[in-house]
Amino acid sequence: MHAYRTHNCAALSAENVGDTVRLSGWVHRKRDHGGVLFVDLRDHYGITQIVADSDSPALAVFEGLRAESVVTIDGEVKARAEGTANPNLPTGAIEVFARSALVQSRADELPLPVAGEQEYPEDIRLKYRFLDLRRETLHANIVKRTKIIADMRQRMGELGFTEYSTPILTASSPEGARDFLVPSRIHPGKFYALPQAPQQYKQLLMVAGFDRYFQIAPCFRDEDPRADRLPGEFYQLDLEMSFVTQEEVWETMEPVIAGTFEAFAEGRRVTPSGQFPRITYADSILKYGTDKPDLRNPLIISDVTAHFEQSGFGIFEKIVAGGGRVRVIPAPNTADKSRKFFDEMNGWAQGEGYTGLGYVTRKGGEFGGPIAKNHGADRMAELYAELGLGDDDGLFFAAGKESVAAKLAGAARIRVGEQLGLIEQDCFEFAWIVDFPFYEYDEDEKRVDFSHNPFSMPQGGLEALETRDPLEINAYQYDLVCNGYELASGSIRNHMPDAMVKAFEIVGLSKQDVEDRFGGLYRAFHYGAPPHGGMAAGIDRIVMLLCGAVNLREITLFPMNQRAEDLLMGAPSLAENKQLRELNIRVTEQPSTTAAAAVPVAPSAG
Repeated sequence: MHAYRTHNCAALSAENVGDTVRLSGWVHRKRDHGGVLFVDLRDHYGITQIVADSDSPALAVFEGLRAESVVTIDGEVKARAEGTANPNLPTGAIEVFARSALVQSRADELPLPVAGEQEYPEDIRLKYRFLDLRRETLHANIVKRTKIIADMRQRMGELGFTEYSTPILTASSPEGARDFLVPSRIHPGKFYALPQAPQQYKQLLMVAGFDRYFQIAPCFRDEDPRADRLPGEFYQLDLEMSFVTQEEVWETMEPVIAGTFEAFAEGRRVTPSGQFPRITYADSILKYGTDKPDLRNPLIISDVTAHFEQSGFGIFEKIVAGGGRVRVIPAPNTADKSRKFFDEMNGWAQGEGYTGLGYVTRKGGEFGGPIAKNHGADRMAELYAELGLGDDDGLFFAAGKESVAAKLAGAARIRVGEQLGLIEQDCFEFAWIVDFPFYEYDEDEKRVDFSHNPFSMPQGGLEALETRDPLEINAYQYDLVCNGYELASGSIRNHMPDAMVKAFEIVGLSKQDVEDRFGGLYRAFHYGAPPHGGMAAGIDRIVMLLCGAVNLREITLFPMNQRAEDLLMGAPSLAENKQLRELNIRVTEQPSTTAAAAVPVAPSAG
């Protein structure tokens, strides 16, 4: 007999009744029924009920054990008594009468419970993550994560993609976040950067003739954490293809993404491959107030600025005269809602930092509220007819500078949809957001900057860069969104050296800057570069959606906390002086910090 087990804790069934077995696992729960002790024994695979009574030497062993101790038991499989079977367990028809028990490892008093999965402070959960990972939901999420990744790998292989690994120690790349820098001992004063993404390397693979690349790529960005982005590192399904248009990228990847979601949706509806809508960036901002719309919400934002160029409602007329916009969000079938509902929406907007959210009520065709009173019933009826609204539909108004009105309208659309229960549940609605602006104007820096991936091909190519207003140029850039999350981002790449230089010159970088910063890619483009494009899909967000989690920490093995600290391993930590000397680094104390919080700064000669 095996030293530790003949079966795992999910393997036994009624067919094993009468068998002598050996099981090993953790003591999940104990229940004392007066001389008869029931123990739920748990391992990675499941739970088996163990029974020990006064006739079994195992009883005394179990009585002296805390939960989460590790034991090995020998025993006989028996059918559970009539009426005591547990249909919720694969092993619920049987139990094992323990003849003996051997303690492999005793557990101390637990800092957090494993059984029951009660809410517990995050700092305790992260510090004792090895215990937290034993909990059923989190353990299952991690297992599902590995299966999702394996499913994606298989689908990519079936489409002719080959997985290649790209370097981790590399040069800095403009991916929109801070780099994690790694000091070089061999080259004092110089630093490697951990890759924010394998962007340049995957393009170089296309230049090298590999045609279809993919990788489950680790990426590192020194940015602030949030619910859908962990600090430090994340993983993406990274891919690149040669000789493709953006439509071919979409057509290739829709079956992968939709197929993986269908495989793990567990009955939830998924937008079928081939039916992902294509929404332009401009339409997305107008109709949804965001470039990552949640299409489960049926509400559509409209621009009604023209209706208030001349209006009795002076506030809106003044905003429009100053170049502002008026956007509206319908609130269908709200005739039964009290004035309080509309006032609370206005209060919510003010709580979000906006001046307010205007509204019009309508009941049986009668308009209510200050906007309707001042704008006039006839004009309001004309506006409602244009929007296709009914006699019992309310309307919310977001007004101000175009960017502010769009953002408020987008947030209000979500809020109204939630408050009225309009957002469809148990489904995954996908869409491609396309035709992103290549450039944007940075109000803080007072200059033009890239709005998305700087390595993308501008629509119109070099001619557009040389002859058109940069802020009017769109790029062959696209995002894949689902249920209000950006799941993937990609583009057709700018593979022409002259166009690459011109694109960077517009944001203030010279040809020499391009050669210095992106020399490998720039040189490669002089030796025969195929047209190519690709995308990267966020593994963590995909898993989060499929697991029904609301925070990435619930699908990640060993995450950091919101202060970018690893409470389990004690990172980040201070370096020893010997290490700093070897790296030619001097640590200085920042004015607002203590010595314990000292951080590395620029190197000095050692």
